[in-house]
Amino acid sequence: MSDQPSEKDLLKLKGRKIPVLDLLRLFGARRREPSIVLVMEQALDAAGLTTIPSFATCGHQADVHIVAVTVVFAEESAEDTKSTGTEDEEPAVVLPQHPLRVGDILDPNSGVVSLPPTAGLQTATHLMRSRNFSQLPVIEGQSYVRGVITWKSIARMYEQNLPVSLASAMETDDFSVVEESQDFFALLPSISEKGYALVRRNDGIIGGIVTDADVTERFAATARPFFLAGEIEFRLRRCLGKAVSEEAIKAVQAAMNNKKTGQVSDLTFFQYEVLIDGQQQQYPALCAQADLNWAALKWGGLDRGQFLYDLAQVRKIRNKIAHFDPQPLPEERLQQLIAFRQLLREYVPDL
Repeated sequence: MSDQPSEKDLLKLKGRKIPVLDLLRLFGARRREPSIVLVMEQALDAAGLTTIPSFATCGHQADVHIVAVTVVFAEESAEDTKSTGTEDEEPAVVLPQHPLRVGDILDPNSGVVSLPPTAGLQTATHLMRSRNFSQLPVIEGQSYVRGVITWKSIARMYEQNLPVSLASAMETDDFSVVEESQDFFALLPSISEKGYALVRRNDGIIGGIVTDADVTERFAATARPFFLAGEIEFRLRRCLGKAVSEEAIKAVQAAMNNKKTGQVSDLTFFQYEVLIDGQQQQYPALCAQADLNWAALKWGGLDRGQFLYDLAQVRKIRNKIAHFDPQPLPEERLQQLIAFRQLLREYVPDL
């Protein structure tokens, strides 16, 4: 990338908090395409820097704090060891602290495809067919919405024998324009009814469109990790509960000063690891029993070290999604959950 900032330029930003869009512009980018994100991550990493929150997944209106990587490691270490000094404390589900705004759903760099009032109807229908649009706004300048073309409005034009023109095919008084600062959930009934909502940015420009398909896709992306993590935990509890004795579970609970119930349902993800990790450093007294627990699972076809590594990654993802984030889980992390879920399905049959 020709306009990629130098390491010296990046180091000048250390300790500063800047809008994520400004950081993108520094790299000559407008959208967080995977290739751009990779270039930015490599450049920041080479300079020993990272951002809090992650520039790749934060909200498009968020500010990011540019810090040294060691600061993040220190914060993560403190978070992992707070309260009991061990990793067995898993966060409870944290509810959102702020309302979900329309702007949080909208891709800040997507823009909106529109036509000027002087365009022809044939141009409109060509765009709608070629791009699979259900609606197409007619905008004068960047902010004055003259109307919206839909397949329904085109059909009405022919039914009423109106002149075949863009003006006749427009919905001029029954279209939806919302502000990016509005509460998203309050607008769901309108989006469901009309199938879309044009989004006006804070500067007055029509900056995007949210369709009912976008809503479905976004909430599927947000909800799916919860269900994947839930199924993974269900299958882990099912197999461990059958193979491991109550005494072995109580031993793990006792080592972590938990109530000794002997029930696998009372264990955390980290405790699942302790239960079967024969080379753990934190609780060496449990290693011998962990070897027996692993053998009891009769998973001879699995590489134990790789399984434990994957389980630790799932734990970290689970702990992240427990703190609700309106931004979808990165695809790489989602695929990790899917792969681990599939592995467990092969070894732990359905009920």
